[in-house]
Amino acid sequence: MCRELSLDPLAVRLKNAAKEGTKSSYGPTYNRIGLVETLEATMAHPNLSAPLGPNQGRGVAAGFWFNHGGETSVSLQIGEDGTVGVSVGTPDIGGSRASIALMVAETLGIEYEAVRVNVVETGSLGVNEPTHGSRATFASGKAAVEAAESAIKQMCARAAAEWGIDPEAVEWVDGSARPAGENAGKFPPLTIGEIGAKMGGTGGPISGHHESVPGGVGASFGVHVVDVEVDPETGKSTVLRYLVVQDAGRAIHPAYVEGQYQGGAAQGIGWALNEEYVYGADGRLQNPMFLDYRIPVASDLPMIDTVIVEVPNPGHPYGVRGVGETGIAPPLAAVANAVAAASGARLRSLPLSPPKVLAAIKANK
Repeated sequence: MCRELSLDPLAVRLKNAAKEGTKSSYGPTYNRIGLVETLEATMAHPNLSAPLGPNQGRGVAAGFWFNHGGETSVSLQIGEDGTVGVSVGTPDIGGSRASIALMVAETLGIEYEAVRVNVVETGSLGVNEPTHGSRATFASGKAAVEAAESAIKQMCARAAAEWGIDPEAVEWVDGSARPAGENAGKFPPLTIGEIGAKMGGTGGPISGHHESVPGGVGASFGVHVVDVEVDPETGKSTVLRYLVVQDAGRAIHPAYVEGQYQGGAAQGIGWALNEEYVYGADGRLQNPMFLDYRIPVASDLPMIDTVIVEVPNPGHPYGVRGVGETGIAPPLAAVANAVAAASGARLRSLPLSPPKVLAAIKANK
């Protein structure tokens, strides 16, 4: 529609963008979301002004994922040396352990290196839903923060008992228990290491647990821009440039977030251009192995540019939004739009394989 009316596709999306208070297509009303900020960041990116040559086209698409909490259980234990072990039941498929460790370290006020996150087997924790694609850092991270805060209360109580004051008169600051003001008394801070070293004689092991179905999930929006070149003689599409701009809420570990963005784009490019099941006349799958089921490899793709937009999710203590699945929503439409712009032929089914594109080019002449 935008191409036929000579409209800027990003400007049209921005004009109609969902915002906080907008009722979603699937029912709920959005809380704070970052679609507007994501579109604005995309429009400011230099990829949008890169020149296009013959048989080259640019495609744009926006997408989102609503995200999910799910049943989540986390345990945290304080070591006698002040280190912290965290047990989670969501397997790490994209950097969640490092991100959870960073959030726990921030909550406790200790070094990241003092926190070790372990993915444990089913019988070691309460029920955990699978990682799925976007929930581990959000849900297990939120539960880990709650578990850390539970441990902090216990450590403050141990310090209060040692000082002979009320637990309410103790606060936790920068990895240590301290009197909360002059009226609480003048006592030297007790670090997490000092409390851990004494815990065998002050009440036993200190741990924190949290089990819940975390609420406060925040939808994540992303915008993808792709430039492709279509060979008019063969129908082959080559990806020249690819840009992912997505709202992460708060990027706890930016390098892992960037990897999630790039992985979603790579998977989506494969779906758009190559991946399909081929069945013979006898109903048997003809391409059951990766030798014949064509997925993108490094040589098929350019460097995937990324921009991390941060519009914090108010439902998470550190503003986290799940990011894994949002990245797979826009690529198919973005690539299809780019191929249409480059070839002049609009295809209505995927994948946009060379034979199909070539046939569409010939039919369009």
